[in-house]
Amino acid sequence: MNNRIVTALLLAGAMTLPAYAQQSSNSQTQPATTSAPSDQAAAPKADNASGKPALQPDTHEGFWGKLNPFARKKYVQRQTAPIRDRINELDELTASNSKAIKDTDARAQQGIQLASAKANEADQHAIDAGNRATAAQQTAQQAHTRLTTVEQVVTNIDQYQASTQTEIRFKPGQTLLSKNAKEALDQMATPLKSQRGYIIEVQGFSSGHGQTAIGNSQKMAESVVRYLVLNHEIPVYRIYLVGMGNAPVQAAATDTKPQKRVSGGRVEISLLKNNLEQLASSSTTPAPATTDQQQPAK
Repeated sequence: MNNRIVTALLLAGAMTLPAYAQQSSNSQTQPATTSAPSDQAAAPKADNASGKPALQPDTHEGFWGKLNPFARKKYVQRQTAPIRDRINELDELTASNSKAIKDTDARAQQGIQLASAKANEADQHAIDAGNRATAAQQTAQQAHTRLTTVEQVVTNIDQYQASTQTEIRFKPGQTLLSKNAKEALDQMATPLKSQRGYIIEVQGFSSGHGQTAIGNSQKMAESVVRYLVLNHEIPVYRIYLVGMGNAPVQAAATDTKPQKRVSGGRVEISLLKNNLEQLASSSTTPAPATTDQQQPAK
């Protein structure tokens, strides 16, 4: 019986010693924690991500030293709570930094895309401007060429050159056109419907003397003019008629034979042209499509 009592007392003492040591450790560490803020305030702040001072290790080992096999759960929680808080703060700071980095990257990508779009638009405007400049240069070159042609035509507008000559013969005392004469006139006048810049010179020659010969040559020339106006619709203002009578025929410059007078009656028809036809052909040349293109005066 006495042995049991002694054993119980020894066991109770062994169990009270750790609890007493734990309480003494807590009471001893309490002043250290209260004085910690003053020490940390005096010490310079550490350069870390959270901006808070670094955690200081607990240098007071207590009764059991570094290892306390009888440490309570609350004691352990009190020791690890600052570490968990600091880890949570670091996690939040890391997440905030990651979000800020993503936002910055998104804005940078958006700015790059916008700058690329602006650059492409500027390139397209430059290409369009180059095309318009090329078209304007071509139009100016064609206008210069046409102006040069017009100047040449205007300079030589009153200079007609013989293109076709036809001779119609009449029997003495006759002024009517024969079938062969009409065919010759048709062959000469048919292509003139689509042409311009020409005149027709009609000269009548007749045998005889004085006013009688002039009158006969005038009548023969008028019959030719009448046929051209009525059958081929040639404007009268393009025809010049003259009755030469029995005037001598002008020989060519290289002809050394003496000039001869007309025997019988005949009419000479000469088709004379200037450069207006050349101007008409150049004006029909297609030019580049422009909004303000003007047609040359006709």
